[in-house]
Amino acid sequence: MSIKIVTQNRKARHDYLILDKWEAGIVLQGTEVKSLREGKANLKDSYARIEAGEVFLYQFHISPYGKGSYNNHPPLRTRKLLLHKKEIKKLTGRVEEKGLTLIPLKVYFKDGKAKVELALVRGKKMYDKRAAIAKRDSDREIERDFRRRY
Repeated sequence: MSIKIVTQNRKARHDYLILDKWEAGIVLQGTEVKSLREGKANLKDSYARIEAGEVFLYQFHISPYGKGSYNNHPPLRTRKLLLHKKEIKKLTGRVEEKGLTLIPLKVYFKDGKAKVELALVRGKKMYDKRAAIAKRDSDREIERDFRRRY
């Protein structure tokens, strides 16, 4: 089982509190797969939404394939995500709660198939972000001191 990460949404871990994660397949066109294999994708402002019992990914930018000619895809098209019906029902109930959102954390290839790691998140307040930064800095200091001693 080989996993090759294409892109990650690193800012998501800073801006959101991650409550739960799911792995979903993604429906792609041929040139999109080739662009993904070249690593030409960006998750920065992307999000997922549930509509009529199906999950769709919005604002996921996959650059046009260089050798694609007229077969190329629109870079920001809406893409369908593949989840089991039970997972979608569970997600629907959770997303309807106030302040919860679905965002992709990373896109990767698993056994040759493109996958998206979706996360159910709640936005962090500014003071939460500052507290997380302060904790990370203090942990680094403690680790440094520990390494110096031993």
